[in-house]
Amino acid sequence: MRKGPFGRTGLEVSEVGFGAAPVGVLEVEAPRTREVLTALLDAGVNLVDTAACYRESESLLGETVSHRREEFVLVTKCGHRVEGTSGAEWSRELVLESVERSLRRLRTDHLDVVLLHSCDRATLERGEALAALVEAREAGKVRFCGYSGDDDAARYAAGLPEVAVLEVSVNICDQSNLDSALPAARERGLGVLAKRPIANAAWRKPSEQPGLYADYASTYHERLKRMGVTARDLGFEGPPVSAWPELALRFTLSQPGVHCAIVGTTDPANAAANLAAAAKGPLSDESVERLREAFHAAERASGARWTGQT
Repeated sequence: MRKGPFGRTGLEVSEVGFGAAPVGVLEVEAPRTREVLTALLDAGVNLVDTAACYRESESLLGETVSHRREEFVLVTKCGHRVEGTSGAEWSRELVLESVERSLRRLRTDHLDVVLLHSCDRATLERGEALAALVEAREAGKVRFCGYSGDDDAARYAAGLPEVAVLEVSVNICDQSNLDSALPAARERGLGVLAKRPIANAAWRKPSEQPGLYADYASTYHERLKRMGVTARDLGFEGPPVSAWPELALRFTLSQPGVHCAIVGTTDPANAAANLAAAAKGPLSDESVERLREAFHAAERASGARWTGQT
C-alpha cells in the first residue's frame, strides 16, 4: 500500500483509508469488524475515518483495534447532537463534550484529526465550533483540526488558518469539489480525504441498494446514466459490476491533491479488491479527461448545478 505526505501535517497516510460508517450504522458485529480492519491494517492501510454520529462505529473501533492504535491515523468528526452530549449543535460545549466522548469510545488518549461534520458556511463564519476544536488541540487531545463538507462551505473552510485537513466528496459522479475546494486546499497544503470515492456503486440500480446511503446512490445513479459513458468506453473489459469499482476508485486517486480515499466496507473480499484496484495506479489522463467532460456536459444539459453530496 503506497503512502505519502498528508498535506502539511507531517503525517504519512495510505492512499486508501477505511471508512467506518457502515460497520457502525449497520451494527456489524465486532468479530466481523475486527476481521475487516485487521486485514486492512496488515496490508498497510493506516487511516481510519469515523464520526461521533455513526452510531456504534467509534465503540466498535475502540473494541477491535485500539490495541493497534499507534499503527493508524485516527480521524473522527463532531458537531451534531449525539447521545452523551448536552450542548447545542456546533456550540463550544457540544464540541468539547464530543471530543471527550470520542476519546472514551475509541479508547485512546488523543485523536489525530477531528473534523467539523458538514456544518454550513454560516456556522464556520461564527467561529465558535472551530475555536472549540482549537481549544481541544491546545489541550493535547486533538492533533489537527479540520472540516468535512462540500462546495462553498468546504472552499471557505480551506482558507481558515486553523484548518489543516479537509474531507470532501470526490468521485466520477461528484466532481464539483475538483474545481473549487481542492484547488483551495492545494494552495494551503491541506491534507485531503476523499469521501464516497466509489460513488455508492452508481452503476447499480437504486432498487439494489436499499437502506444505508440509498439517497446518495439514487442521485449518483441518475448522474452516471446522464453522463452516458460506459466502462468499456474507458478501456475496461468484463461486466460493469466488476469494472466500475476499480475505475471509480482509480479516478478518485488520480485527482491532484487527494491524499487518501476513504472506502467503507463490511466485506473482507471487497476490502481486498479495493486494495488491488488502488495498486494499479491512477487512470490514464485520457480516461480522466473523458469522465470530466462527460460530467460537465451532463451537468449543463440537466440545467442544474451538480453539487457535492454532503
